[in-house]
Amino acid sequence: MKTVQLVPMAEADFQAYRAQVIPEYADEQVRAGNWTPQEARARAEQQFRELLPKGVATEHHYLFSVLAAENGAKVGLLWVALNARGGRRTAFIYDCVVFEAHRRQGYGQAALRALEAMARGWGVQSIGLHVFAHNTGAQALYQKAGYVVTDRQMSKRLETGEAKR
Repeated sequence: MKTVQLVPMAEADFQAYRAQVIPEYADEQVRAGNWTPQEARARAEQQFRELLPKGVATEHHYLFSVLAAENGAKVGLLWVALNARGGRRTAFIYDCVVFEAHRRQGYGQAALRALEAMARGWGVQSIGLHVFAHNTGAQALYQKAGYVVTDRQMSKRLETGEAKR
């Protein structure tokens, strides 16, 4: 069983992550049918600025580099935020990434276990997340880690008269 360390993300790693995640998130929103390609990049940048106005120093947001315990290699990253709702402390995973070369080796599970241990120390009672419906690999990882679907959005695309012409 793999083990990892979650260490605060360095500023240089954050800047590299930011440059990569914004276009990826924009593409995911377009693929999901939520945004148009024309607006996606600007909306993704705006959401990122709103969520992390102070970057890695944003209050209640924690960005970690995920390091393999066996050799200290960076194998991924994790972004989680703490919330208090109705007297309960919760956490929300904004992003959990295992770098391509390290996927399917147990690092995703290890990162989630490390987060759960850390969250218990913070007094967190539950951890939530969002996963796009088309991201079946991430869904499998989270289900294997014990996460369950608590909400489901559905939509149907309709052809308009203009599209048929």
